Amino acid sequence: MQTNAIDLTGRVAIVTGGAQGIGLTVGHRLLASGAKLVVWDINEATLKQASAELNAVGKGAVHTAKVDIADYDSVAAALAGTLEARGRVDILINNAAIVGPNATLANYPLDDWHQVIDVDVNGTFHCCRAVIPVMTEQNYGRIVNVASVAGKEGNPNAAAYSAAKAAVIAMTKSLGKEVAAHDIAVNCVTPAVARTPGAMLQAPEHISYMLSKIPRGRFLELSEAAAMIAWLVSEENSFTTGAVFDLSGGRATY
Repeated sequence: MQTNAIDLTGRVAIVTGGAQGIGLTVGHRLLASGAKLVVWDINEATLKQASAELNAVGKGAVHTAKVDIADYDSVAAALAGTLEARGRVDILINNAAIVGPNATLANYPLDDWHQVIDVDVNGTFHCCRAVIPVMTEQNYGRIVNVASVAGKEGNPNAAAYSAAKAAVIAMTKSLGKEVAAHDIAVNCVTPAVARTPGAMLQAPEHISYMLSKIPRGRFLELSEAAAMIAWLVSEENSFTTGAVFDLSGGRATY
């Protein structure tokens, strides 16, 4: 349930992985807050479906692009198209990620390890690297990186995802310090497991393990993630940067 009004009137917001899960719910919340929404996603079919859903709400004002964030040239091309369509970028939400298989580190498939790192770490880096010069020039920006409580706690049988999300947390802290003087806030959130398409592909016993660690005793609701992210990308968040905002339902110990 949306209870607080966040004013993002006129702000241009890119959401990666915005065609489903947390990204799609965030997109709805940003539209409701007055933002001009841009959705980047690699899945053409879900992107088309999300575009129709979001444009029905946003009255045809949602810009979309098929983007492989693991490929910097794809990101750069998408940014050029976004700037041509919208003229500026005020908000970047790095939500796109993959979880990878559940396996012990000793048995983790090499190709899957590299893919998780390429998408989750390098993809986040690529998007930040491309967008930061635009935000620096306009002397304003808000970035939220979607990490995970796995990046804090380390989930067994998910070493690639845990390592990737720990890297996203550290990247957030580094970048936040670098661009603080330009009124650019860079923060991250660390969700516990939610009912997203990617999370639900994991082994049932792994999902049960993650759920058992949450003191709230339930899944994170997508709307709860969107509520926190919406404030973090607002102008009202004018001081905090390089910080980690917990969405783990009490699981995280730091």
